[in-house]
Amino acid sequence: MYEPIRTKSVHTPADHADDFPHRSREEELDIQLAGHLAALLAVTDELDLGEAGDRIAEQVARLRGTPPARHAGRTDAPAPALHRRAHALAGRALVVAASRADTAVAILAAERMDAHTAALAAAPAPTRLVGAH
Repeated sequence: MYEPIRTKSVHTPADHADDFPHRSREEELDIQLAGHLAALLAVTDELDLGEAGDRIAEQVARLRGTPPARHAGRTDAPAPALHRRAHALAGRALVVAASRADTAVAILAAERMDAHTAALAAAPAPTRLVGAH
């Protein structure tokens, strides 16, 4: 009643699965960590935190094998918003660094989180107008 399938299914494993390169878990974590640090570097450079940016750039270069491209791409974002974003990015980097046991990056990320928390605490509270929603 039914005709048998004559072509290979897309679900059939490839005959030569070793024909393309595979990355190890550590390599994948390195790529992910370098990405989080590069994003943190961009926000750090936007906040004009030179020394902190240099330390982050060193770690990105170590992970990628080449120094990161740095630019002063400025946005109109207020400093508190940038500090919140940098804090979140440093937190992501800390999680990945801890999972791959990269002590240097974990310490750097924790220091950056502390620095951005302190900057947010020192920032003046936004003023609200009476009757504004």
